[in-house]
Amino acid sequence: MADDHLPIVETPKGTTRTLRWCSEADTDAFAKSLAAAPALRDAFIALEGDLGAGKTTFVRHLLRALGIEGRIKSPTYAVVEPHEAPDGLAIFHFDFYRFADPREWDDAGFRDIFAGPGLKLAEWPENAAGRTPPADLAIKIEAMTDDTRSVTLRANTPRGSDLLARIAA
Repeated sequence: MADDHLPIVETPKGTTRTLRWCSEADTDAFAKSLAAAPALRDAFIALEGDLGAGKTTFVRHLLRALGIEGRIKSPTYAVVEPHEAPDGLAIFHFDFYRFADPREWDDAGFRDIFAGPGLKLAEWPENAAGRTPPADLAIKIEAMTDDTRSVTLRANTPRGSDLLARIAA
């Protein structure tokens, strides 16, 4: 890239924060904080971490904080579970763990979901790399040996920076 040209999408400085969740109550408190952020409405949140790190547990807390009641299923086999919050917010919870065929992306209409309004939450986003847009906020959850979680928040867009500023102050 030429020195006199700015990149098309700039990543704002100071866009990574690290937290420690010592208990599930910390996960719940973070989810409630995120749910209260107005920028969440049309955000794409990528959830990274090993099996058992707590990605689905975090999503359940976030969906509860957004008013979703009843059973919240993991979309591991369905790939996507749609929800609608009481205020009408469309929420799509993806799990790309078993995602292998890019044609599945097009056939399932995922392109339209990501192009439309609503909150998109994706576990194992790396398995759909090249198909999804850049995540507004990436949340990497790592299980530590003492049963706590190290959580790295990375904003990739202005929306993600707004979310990060509101929830990780």
